[in-house]
Amino acid sequence: MLRTPVLIFVTALAGVLSSALHAEPVPIACTILPGAESASVSLTNPFNYTASCQANCKFSTAVYDDNPQIICAKPVPAGKQVEMCILKAAGNKLLKVVEGTADCRRP
Repeated sequence: MLRTPVLIFVTALAGVLSSALHAEPVPIACTILPGAESASVSLTNPFNYTASCQANCKFSTAVYDDNPQIICAKPVPAGKQVEMCILKAAGNKLLKVVEGTADCRRP
């Protein structure tokens, strides 16, 4: 008889933890800056609480298989757009944004 309540409690606890850890996609801007030697990564936290956010942008260059990528994370205040980080190219100019994703979750 003790097993059933324990299993229910564990299952309920697992559901609470997974929803607390679930990340939500958010608006992101991966922008190649003038001169094409660096890029800025910004995102907007659409939630009404400070969230732990992560941004990921990937770029192409004129060199085959050279796709610089930047991943950064930090807390973002509720409803704010912030510059997450800046990528400096390692020698090859950035041509275009290949991919950009971001998500935020409760800390």
